[in-house]
Amino acid sequence: MKPATRLTVFAAVALGAFLLYSTLAAQKSACNVCVSFKGGRNCAHASAETAKEATKSAQTTACGPIAHGMAESIECDNVPPDEVTCEK
Repeated sequence: MKPATRLTVFAAVALGAFLLYSTLAAQKSACNVCVSFKGGRNCAHASAETAKEATKSAQTTACGPIAHGMAESIECDNVPPDEVTCEK
């Protein structure tokens, strides 16, 4: 293998490792959220830097299958969740 090829492969692996580490390091809180909306119930899991951000993200994901259309999605996002479980 040529030295330039080895250097390119090494640089690509190092960049990939750095991106993976920086992405996972930012995920400090993980939350599971269950939401009931208009007779439907769904749960979702999300992770983010803070528990508040993870909770909001999980709630938005949980509302996806039970809310139809933009208006219902916004309304569902504003409903207090039935259950929130977070871990750091």
